[in-house]
Amino acid sequence: MTWETVIGLEVHVQLATHSKLFSGSSTRFGAAPNTQANVYDLALPGTLPVLNAEALRMAVQFGLAIGAEIGLTSVFDRKNYFYPDLPKGYQTSQLAHPTVGKGALTITRDDGSTQTIGITRAHMEEDAGKSLHEEFPHATGIDLNRAGTPLLEIVSEPELRSAKDAVAYLKKLHSLITYLGISDGDMSQGSMRCDANVSVRKVGATEFGTRAEIKNINSFRFVEKAILVDAQRQIDLIEEGGKVVQETRLYDADKNQTRSMRSKEVANDYRYFPEPDLLPVVIDDAYIAAVRATLPELPDVKAARLQSQYGLSVYDANVLASERATAAYFEEVAQTARDAKLAANWVMVDLQAVLNKNALTIAQSPVSAAALAGLILRIKDNTLSSKIAKTVFEAMVAGEGNADAIIAAKGLTQVTDTHAIEQLIDTVLANNPTQVAQYRAGQEKVFTFFIGQVMKESKGKANPAQVNDLLKAKLAGN
Repeated sequence: MTWETVIGLEVHVQLATHSKLFSGSSTRFGAAPNTQANVYDLALPGTLPVLNAEALRMAVQFGLAIGAEIGLTSVFDRKNYFYPDLPKGYQTSQLAHPTVGKGALTITRDDGSTQTIGITRAHMEEDAGKSLHEEFPHATGIDLNRAGTPLLEIVSEPELRSAKDAVAYLKKLHSLITYLGISDGDMSQGSMRCDANVSVRKVGATEFGTRAEIKNINSFRFVEKAILVDAQRQIDLIEEGGKVVQETRLYDADKNQTRSMRSKEVANDYRYFPEPDLLPVVIDDAYIAAVRATLPELPDVKAARLQSQYGLSVYDANVLASERATAAYFEEVAQTARDAKLAANWVMVDLQAVLNKNALTIAQSPVSAAALAGLILRIKDNTLSSKIAKTVFEAMVAGEGNADAIIAAKGLTQVTDTHAIEQLIDTVLANNPTQVAQYRAGQEKVFTFFIGQVMKESKGKANPAQVNDLLKAKLAGN
C-alpha cells in the first residue's frame, strides 16, 4: 500500500443529566416535539443561562478517567452560526479554555497490540434542536426538545491510522462513559455521535493531507464503512489528478458513499467570543479530589484484576470488562459456580448469542447470573454433559425454570453408572460387527462412529469421558 489514512475523531456524548445545560427543561428522550423547551431554550428576550452543576461534575469525572488536565478556570464562548433549529443564532460552547484539556485513551486491537491515542480536549456545549424533513413534504419542521441538551465533545489527536482502530477507539470511549455513568451511550438515540476527520497521504509523508469531516455517524459499523469509503474516494481523486477540498460530508449507509454537505468552516467563520452572560467557571483542588473519589473501577483496571483474580486470558478479561454490567454478571456467576473459565465461556458465547439474537442488554438477560451459575454447577458435578447442558440452557432462556427444575421435568440427568454405559456399548458393538472388524484391523477413524452411536443410544445422556474410556477398553478386548 502506498497510501496512509489519517483519522481524528470528534465524539459528542450526551451527558446523563435530567435537565439541560443552561435551563431546567427535561432531557427525557422520546417526548412529543417542542414539549421540552422553555423560554430560555426558545431564546426569548431577557432570558439568562444557569450552568448545570451536574454536567460540570460529569465532565471533570471524564477528564480524571483519561488522566487529562482539568481546567481550574474554564470559559464558555458563543459559537455563532445561523440555522433554523438554533433559536439563539449561536451555540454556547468552549474554545480556548475548556473544562478538560489534554489526556489519552489506550486501545487494544484484535491481535492484542495496543496504542495510546491522544485526546486534545473535551469541552462542554449545548446541543441544537432538530430539523425534520421527512414528515413535511413542502416544509421543514423544527423540534427544539434537544436544544440545550448538555454535550461533552471529545476531540482526539489525528493519531488513528485505520478504520478498525477508529472503531476500537470509539468502543473504548463508549465503555468508559458508560462505566462512569455519565452517559448511556445509546447511539440510536443520539446519546453518542461521531464526526470523523479523514485525510490520506503517501506512506512516509509527514505533512497531513486535506481532510474531509464526515458528520453525525451513529453506529460503530457505519463509522468503519464511512472512513473506508471516503479514504478510497480521496485516493481515487488524487490519483486521477484532482484535489481533495476541505469540506463537510454526510455518509449515506444505503449507498455506502459520502456526499458533500457544505464547505468546511474554520474557527474564524464562527466568530467565537466569550459568553457575556456566564462568568468563568472556577473550581479548586478540593473539588477535583471530591470528584476523583466518585470514580468507579475503570475498564483497564478491572480487566487486569479479572486476569489476576480469575486466571482469565487477556482477551477474555478485556471482553468481559468492556461493559460494567457484563463484568458484574460474570463475577457473580464465577464466584457462585466456583469456575471462572466455564463462567467466562458461557457468558461470552452462549449467553451473548442469545442477547445478540434478541437485541437485549445484559440487564435484560432472560437467565439470571444465579441461574447460569446453577447450570454450571450441574456440569461440574456430572449431572449434565456439556451437550445436554445446552439443551437445558435453551429451556432456561424460554422461561421453563432453573436448571434443576428442567433436569427433573425432562429426565436429563447424565448417565454415569459404569455398568449402564457398558451395556450401551455392548449393544452398539453387537449391532455393528463390520465396523468392529475395521477398527481392530487398524482403521481407528471408525472410533468416532462408535462414540456417536453410543451417545445416540443413550439419548445424549451418557458421560462422554466414560464412554470414551470404556469403549476403548471394550474394543481392545478388555
